[in-house]
Amino acid sequence: MTEDESGLSRPTSTGDGTDERARVAVAAVFFACGVGLASWISRIPGARDSLGLGPAELGLLLLCLSAGSVAGLPTSGPVVHRLGPAAAARVGALLVGAGMVAVAAGVWWDLTVLAGAGLAVMGFGMATWDVGQNVEAADVEHRLGRTVMPRFHAGFSIGTVAGALAGAGCARLGVPVPAQLIATAVLVALTVVIATRWFLPVPVVEEGEVRTSAQVLRAWRERRTLLIGLLVLSFAFTEGVANDWLTVAFVDGHGTSDAVGALGFGVFVTAMTVSRLVGGTALERWGRPTVLRVTAALAAAGLLLVVFGPSLPWAVGGALLWGAGAALGFPVGMSAAGDDPERAAGRVSVVASIGYTAFLAGPPLVGFLAQQAGILRSLLVVFGALALALLTAGATASG
Repeated sequence: MTEDESGLSRPTSTGDGTDERARVAVAAVFFACGVGLASWISRIPGARDSLGLGPAELGLLLLCLSAGSVAGLPTSGPVVHRLGPAAAARVGALLVGAGMVAVAAGVWWDLTVLAGAGLAVMGFGMATWDVGQNVEAADVEHRLGRTVMPRFHAGFSIGTVAGALAGAGCARLGVPVPAQLIATAVLVALTVVIATRWFLPVPVVEEGEVRTSAQVLRAWRERRTLLIGLLVLSFAFTEGVANDWLTVAFVDGHGTSDAVGALGFGVFVTAMTVSRLVGGTALERWGRPTVLRVTAALAAAGLLLVVFGPSLPWAVGGALLWGAGAALGFPVGMSAAGDDPERAAGRVSVVASIGYTAFLAGPPLVGFLAQQAGILRSLLVVFGALALALLTAGATASG
């Protein structure tokens, strides 16, 4: 028997194909998660128009998704610990599906409050789903004896590309936003319910296991951990602003159609996917701090092109650089927080808590700035986050 950081005890590999089936199942669940998230993001302009929202109001609506995710994080760990990763991922996916249906109803009936409540439920479900799939991914990696975690996260990014392309196609064909959201909700929920049947078996968790509260409190007093948390926050803000506002920036700032706006977001997530697939080699060759500083500079160059590019092709190129530059900060920060296996649980918890505040602050901040200065100029706030990334990248050096 082995025990992972979540306290879940599992048998070692049996060599009967169970581990490979679990690997494929986890990849499918990561992919479905990306599809579900990007399907909503790619249709934000259409939902905004249907609900008749201004930039500040849209920012508050988008905040509901982030607030739901942050609210779900404290409960997701105990849920995974109690029910196991498979059941937790199923519960999360069903909540995401229910939330998407509520958003669809809100858009259809022009009820912003209902759409916001649906996004909050989506965010809560995403938190549980994400923790469940990552715990399972870590165990599959251990059982297989080879590094597969980056590929799982690339699978999520590939899912976001697929979701963005589906959104662009639906926008182009005139498919109503509610119809797309409902179809996506059914698809992702069924995928997760079916795929998790091949997750690794988990014995019943015994009562009285050691808690990590002391580790977490100690980690909050560690300078390096806090600096890594700020680094993760800066890259999460850089990524999150693009997730929430890039389609709107193309549509409102550059005067494109909803379909082109969705394709612009697709370029962004495609660049993130490629960067995550090849980033490991760069990290091994040049080290974390150097790679993170270079990628922060890439994101800054992309941001400049999106905001000030003289034509649409320049802006699309900016989206590509922005995505490539934003891709590695979050996973590298998590890896740095886990350098010491004995204290990894507490440190990762602290870093995640700091980092996720970016998803709370980003949507309304950009919305309020856009109300005053326009959507493109409001994106310049990301430069502050990138400056913070440059200052804190050194903390990721192996401690």
